[in-house]
Amino acid sequence: MSKFVKELVTRDLKQRLDGAADGVLVSTVGMDAITTHDLRTELSKKSIRMVAIKNSLARRAAAGSSLAPLFDQIQGQVAVCFGGEDFVSLVKEVVRLHQDDKKYAKFEARAGVLDGERLSAQKLEEVSRWPSREEQISILLGQILSPGANLSGALLGPGGQLASQVKKKSEEGESGAAGEAAPE
Repeated sequence: MSKFVKELVTRDLKQRLDGAADGVLVSTVGMDAITTHDLRTELSKKSIRMVAIKNSLARRAAAGSSLAPLFDQIQGQVAVCFGGEDFVSLVKEVVRLHQDDKKYAKFEARAGVLDGERLSAQKLEEVSRWPSREEQISILLGQILSPGANLSGALLGPGGQLASQVKKKSEEGESGAAGEAAPE
């Protein structure tokens, strides 16, 4: 490949990876073209992009970005996945496809980068068990709203009991008065 062509490919890769702060390096060795196409389609449903990258050009394209540690010490045919709602969702989807779908058994995470820090494949397995952004927001909202709900329950509980007792007494009084009025 000529120097000019390498520069064009590097520039194209920079544009594709532009804005991607986090990513997962995956192996697709042994997958045929149809399976790879199906995999890309499956990933695109979750707004995840997968780009097959030549190692030396990837190092050049990612130099100076937060993805640079991802391409240190890589060997063999690799692709990078990025996008999705957040990094945890990205990792969950990659791990899920590898473990749950036999069709994509050869698709596996090799490394990742989160906030400029390189993560091993084992660490990515741990990250896949973290709550996603959406789950974290729901947990946080539950924690924020629970004191108010507890206070409301504490205030309404005795008031509700008192109201039901008053209602019961008033019904007893009305039925007693109605019972006395009937014989006359």
